[in-house]
Amino acid sequence: MTTTGPVRVLVVWCPEWPAPPDPDAGRAFERVVSLVEDLCPKVEVLWPGACAIGARGPARYFGGEEALAGKIIEAVIGGGFACQAGIADGLFAAQLAARAAAPVTVVPPGQAREFLAPYPVGVLDGADLPRLDSEGMTELLPRLGIVTLGDLARLPASQAVNRFGVPGGIAHRLARGLDPRPLAARPPSADLSVGTGFDPPAPLAEPVVFAAKSLAERMHAGLAARGLACVRVQVQVISEDGQEHARLWRHDGLLSALAVAERVRWQLAGWRPDGPKDEAHPGGIVLLRLTPDLLVHAHGRQLGLWGDAVVSDRVARAALRVQAMLGHGAVTRPVPAGGRGPAEQATLVPFGDTGDPERPPDRPWPGRIPVPVPATVCQDPLPARVTDAAGAPVTVTGRARLSAPPARMSASGGPWLAITAWAGPWPAAERWWRPQAARRRARFQLVTEDGAAWLAAVQDGRWQIEARYD
Repeated sequence: MTTTGPVRVLVVWCPEWPAPPDPDAGRAFERVVSLVEDLCPKVEVLWPGACAIGARGPARYFGGEEALAGKIIEAVIGGGFACQAGIADGLFAAQLAARAAAPVTVVPPGQAREFLAPYPVGVLDGADLPRLDSEGMTELLPRLGIVTLGDLARLPASQAVNRFGVPGGIAHRLARGLDPRPLAARPPSADLSVGTGFDPPAPLAEPVVFAAKSLAERMHAGLAARGLACVRVQVQVISEDGQEHARLWRHDGLLSALAVAERVRWQLAGWRPDGPKDEAHPGGIVLLRLTPDLLVHAHGRQLGLWGDAVVSDRVARAALRVQAMLGHGAVTRPVPAGGRGPAEQATLVPFGDTGDPERPPDRPWPGRIPVPVPATVCQDPLPARVTDAAGAPVTVTGRARLSAPPARMSASGGPWLAITAWAGPWPAAERWWRPQAARRRARFQLVTEDGAAWLAAVQDGRWQIEARYD
């Protein structure tokens, strides 16, 4: 790609790809990238599920941009993967074009701003802006009357920067159909690549991923000394039998050391370095090299007042070290998710993985438990017994009617406790469209004589304790 004039970008997006990305996704997406590489060189992997190429040269060869996109879609679909393609000036507009309803969406040159204008400002949350500032900005803009990207683009650039800092300037450029950051016109002549060897060869991916973070920190230090930052990096790995595998990875939010390590993990998963060696399977890794491929001028970053950036970096180092010893799934972090019950409203993902949960928390969830949220959630619901004042079991009909007010409770075979207050029932019919997974339950909040508060549920005539309020 050249740095003069608008850069035409083609994005290939597989809408059915799993999210968040994981090693299995990276392994399978390698097949898609290989199919695209058979037609076009220098494929940039955005994440497992999306890749991009410079469209100008290949479009001339194949007879136009739409013909190029059609060839790629035909090849990918022929390989057994559903996909869509978008072509526009700049990566951001091309990504949104790829997600449009049509299999191929081509935004004419010079019309990216008009194409982006109707989109809500919320799409900036997926534009790889600095995450903390991006979320606050996209929530605040609609309250200021700036609802669409067109509204944002009509603002003077100085106002966007003065109010929101560097993220505001980047968002304003994206809304106008420009690259998020101007490219460095004269990249330094010095070799800024970094690499490390493994002796003996590393048979597993985890030590290589752990080394990738240290290499990325060295690479960033060399760039920062020259006032530069990297938005695209080439990851090159060589196996003990001489096989070489290289990929370009793009991340316009600037590739942090942790982000580079994450992409190395995806690439190794696609290359299948783990497991027994055979003719189609490379051996252990002997060399890892990172090369900054696309540079921009660095704007610096504002550290937290209390040093939270330093603390976060220590946590990341410790987590990666444990993952290198015990495996990628050994260290997880909770991520808010959608669901009706308390156990469904948080999911654990491996540390370093990004992406949205399978059940987004901001969707409507009829039958969701009311606030406040319980503090202690049972991974497996505890069996319980609830009786009325006469000692008879309390039941709930299909119309959510109680046989009698609950008076006493025993959790998991424990002592009987008098119920001093209760609320409910809140009926919920879950997954009724899937007969094998469908269930009906009614939830209650119970307060017992010892001052404890419980979230209980009745399902198939049996009482369960789902959580406890502290």
